[in-house]
Amino acid sequence: MSEKKKVLVIGWDAAEWKVIMPLIQQGKMPAFARLMSRGVHGKLQTLDPPLSPMLWTSIATGFRADTHGIGGFIEPTPDGENLRPVTSTSRKVKAIWNILNQEGYKSNVVAWWPSNPAEPINGVMVSNLYQVATKPLNEEWEMPKGTVHPEELMETMKQFRIHPHEINLNQVLPFIPNLKDNIPLRSDQRTTMVIKNMANAGTIHSASCHLLENSDWDFMAIYHDAIDHFSHVAMRYFPPRRPEIPEQDYNDFQHVVEAAYMLHDRMLARMMSLIDEENTTVLLISDHGFHCDHQRPLYIPKEPSGPAVEHSPYGVFVMAGPGIKNDGRQISGLSVLDITPTLLHHMALPVGRDMEGKVAHACFEEARETNFIDSWESVPGETGMHDSLLREDPWAAQEALQQLVELGYIDALDDDKLVQVEKSKRENEYYIARNLLNAGKFIPAIELLERIYAESQILRYGQRLAFAYLSKRQYRRSMDILTSLKEQNNTALQKADAYDKLGMEEPMFLEYLEGLILLAMNKPHLSLPKLLKIQEKNPYNYQLALNIAQIFLQRKKYDLAEKQFIRALNIDDAHARAHHGLGLSFLRRGELNLAIEEFLIAIDNDFFFHRAHYHLGEALVRQGLYEDAIQAFEVNLRINPKNVKSHKWLFEIYRDNVKDEQKASLHEQQLEKFMKGERIICTEAVDQDQAKVLSFIKSLGYSIYEENGSKEQAANLFQDARWLEDIGDKIVFIPSHSLSFLPDHFHYKVLYVQSDLDLSPKNQKGESMSDVLSMKKLTHFEQEQAKIEAWMESQANLTVLYLNYSEIEQNKQEQGFILDNFLKK
Repeated sequence: MSEKKKVLVIGWDAAEWKVIMPLIQQGKMPAFARLMSRGVHGKLQTLDPPLSPMLWTSIATGFRADTHGIGGFIEPTPDGENLRPVTSTSRKVKAIWNILNQEGYKSNVVAWWPSNPAEPINGVMVSNLYQVATKPLNEEWEMPKGTVHPEELMETMKQFRIHPHEINLNQVLPFIPNLKDNIPLRSDQRTTMVIKNMANAGTIHSASCHLLENSDWDFMAIYHDAIDHFSHVAMRYFPPRRPEIPEQDYNDFQHVVEAAYMLHDRMLARMMSLIDEENTTVLLISDHGFHCDHQRPLYIPKEPSGPAVEHSPYGVFVMAGPGIKNDGRQISGLSVLDITPTLLHHMALPVGRDMEGKVAHACFEEARETNFIDSWESVPGETGMHDSLLREDPWAAQEALQQLVELGYIDALDDDKLVQVEKSKRENEYYIARNLLNAGKFIPAIELLERIYAESQILRYGQRLAFAYLSKRQYRRSMDILTSLKEQNNTALQKADAYDKLGMEEPMFLEYLEGLILLAMNKPHLSLPKLLKIQEKNPYNYQLALNIAQIFLQRKKYDLAEKQFIRALNIDDAHARAHHGLGLSFLRRGELNLAIEEFLIAIDNDFFFHRAHYHLGEALVRQGLYEDAIQAFEVNLRINPKNVKSHKWLFEIYRDNVKDEQKASLHEQQLEKFMKGERIICTEAVDQDQAKVLSFIKSLGYSIYEENGSKEQAANLFQDARWLEDIGDKIVFIPSHSLSFLPDHFHYKVLYVQSDLDLSPKNQKGESMSDVLSMKKLTHFEQEQAKIEAWMESQANLTVLYLNYSEIEQNKQEQGFILDNFLKK
């Protein structure tokens, strides 16, 4: 067995960097600040949907919900007649403590969600129901079997529980100072919830400190749900006050969130005092964040798990201890799926190839290759999991019970209960479908969504199905679902409780979805007005701003794209894709220094965002900074090894600028490996001389691709480019607005027809185009032409020949010779 390393994992559900950093700057979270300073930290990307049981199981296993089996918050009881909180027996794969159990490590796990009933691991497990008070203070607070393993510790662990009624006024005052003089406030439900959360946090902390100090352990994982619960109660009152928040409520509850974070910092300080920091690696994480600023939602959807709309997409990650970089640096590109692979690597154990996360190598002082194993699921040995007879798919068990009812072996279940179980089952499947979509697993997600939408006709199920079709470029299906949803919604809106009954995810979502479909179908002229109208009513939706910006980029309206990217950054100033898009709008206008700055910020926020590295390389080439460009393209290839354009850039830089023939040859070989050949494209900025130029090319003996439907194929290149595989050496006309959809795996020779508007043909009245068009419109055409030319010059896999029909007419022989030379190179 390899040398053991001690690891302490602390989970703070919903901890948010935007709350933490100001508190650190004010000196209110010294323990957290100290942990950051002696290790590494970063944002931890969540999964969709951001539901805690699903996420904390992904954190502990390295798998998504469709593999680990934990979807939502509830599941049917074994008799199928009722619902219960999700249990540990529903998890279908090994958690990290089960893997460590096989390897001889001793683990303590406290309150992990879900961990009830406690698993019989080598060590101690305290379940997630341990802290929940079930009786008044004057009655015996029982501890059900399965709350603690081993059972002989149950009596010991009882003494660390804190009942909410044991919390006194002085302890609550930092959270709600007005309690001192406001007697009615003491019976407010929000006050009761704050006190309950304080008791729960104190219980988990007391049990954890006891085990830290008084038990033998190699690995310990502690989960606190209190920050999430405090935030759901009081984040709406967090400063600054929003206009819709009553002033008295704000005054009463504005301190709750800050006091909750400071409480957790004091608990962290105490835990750190109980460990040997020189020999213990500490990892503090949250599964998602919590919107605390202008992104706080104005309403909570009235649907199962509706409060999750308050969750933000990034949690916290701090890691410190032996073997971890100790300079307080920030790292990026982390996901909740990376935690278990990273911990296994740190503990010198192999990572399962089937795990969906990666090792966060940036955390470690010494670079070390990852050792892999096909799957920990196939490794035999004592895992400390429950007996296989206890482990089951609760939804499958419920279906089996219903079959027994149908066969007459047991009595039929109560209709109301059965309906509730069926609703919960569909909701669970909906969460798993969303998680599959989040992973890019569209086909199984679509299969689930098609079925549950057909069964229930719940609007939000249909919305997700339409989005899934859209993601698979099944635009007609997506539009058909949208039409159905609109009819359903129009009927529902006639009822006062429409959103409650049918589950609309958010106002104007159908209009937004239609805008996205039109955008995907390359109809920006129809999409843009819809999205701009939606933006007027949803000014703080950064995703909407990004989509609008993409339309402007696509239409080469770089100044308008810039404004939308800046708008997105005003909402979320650390959004990597917004910084990248802003950089791209600068790059296409030749503002190289500004572009480079934005690409670097994007990379700083998400190192694994490969397009930012690619476009950084492109900007550096145009600056003549070839060594820096090489580094950017090489990083891009490490993240995205099949990026043909990076290989093309590197081949040209090494051949023409750095003069390194050996490296140029290596990238030339990669191009030969990935490139599928050459295609010849004809295009023009203004639809004016296309037919004449193609006729001239044909007269030289070249074949033109003119199959039935060829114009439609070219116009819909964004939807399907596979037909380019079959055209061989025929020349095909592609509209300039579709050029950006050309697949990367071809090299293109582009015959670009420059339109000389002043020399264009006369109309029936004998007027030239320059007489008919205003100078303003002429300038517009010239600008569009310049943008297209700038874009083509930036593409590594394009070689361009500029043609002009007026020159062809004046000297066909010379122009034919030039074109012939270009095509036969």
